[in-house]
Amino acid sequence: MAKKVFISYDHSEDRHYKDLLRAWDANSNFEFEFDQRSPNVAINSEDATRIKQSLARKMGEANYLLVIVGEKSHKSNWMQWEIERAKQSDMKLRLAAVKISSGYTTPSALLGSGTSFAVSFTRDGIINALNSASNNY
Repeated sequence: MAKKVFISYDHSEDRHYKDLLRAWDANSNFEFEFDQRSPNVAINSEDATRIKQSLARKMGEANYLLVIVGEKSHKSNWMQWEIERAKQSDMKLRLAAVKISSGYTTPSALLGSGTSFAVSFTRDGIINALNSASNNY
């Protein structure tokens, strides 16, 4: 059975890495879920409720959350919300993350959550992190 993976990433900064994952999606063991609408609105805006509902629906179809940690990810309120939402009892997604660079700051919602980290942005590294991911937070 394929792993269904929802990708959390900074849409304005790290789209290239999401596109790379899309290319790797040819692997029949993994089915990556992408939301093609980048939230261009503030998380506390009027449109945010509708966007959150749509994102939560997509997340509910997955069993993993893969966080791409880029330079500005730790500042993204949308990524923070996605991570926190993934940990809620009705989702309980398995958490995995990959840092584009080891020096980038980990989003606070991942800290102390038992997230499985890939040590490099490689196909095998990410697959290993997903295989090791748990939902024991």
